Amino acid sequence: MKRFLSRLLALTLVLVIGLMGCSASPTGLSGNYRQDTLTLIEGLRTALSIPDSAPDKPEAQSMARQQINDFVSRYRRDGSLVKLGSFTTMRTALNSLAGHYSSYPNRPVPQKLKDRLELEFKQVESALRREA
Repeated sequence: MKRFLSRLLALTLVLVIGLMGCSASPTGLSGNYRQDTLTLIEGLRTALSIPDSAPDKPEAQSMARQQINDFVSRYRRDGSLVKLGSFTTMRTALNSLAGHYSSYPNRPVPQKLKDRLELEFKQVESALRREA
């Protein structure tokens, strides 16, 4: 009886851990690199376009940081993506924005950085069209 209960407990733990690992991320990443990248770009553009005086600006910045973290943690170790121009450009843009958010959390994103990010986002979209 003891052996049966220990095996049942082990099986239950394996199922719970397996199902938790398969759950979707809170930011909605699907596992499709191309679609996730385009979704992230749209989300970041929205967060960057909110006026600095808007009451929901901190919430948008927090969500943008969460999206960046989820995206990077999901795709940084995928060896097939490291070679893609869209991935390296996207990683550069994300590092710039995440660096600003962590170094200057209470300051608005400078226009110069916004312009550079928009240029990099367009390059990523163009590269995704070519690579797809």
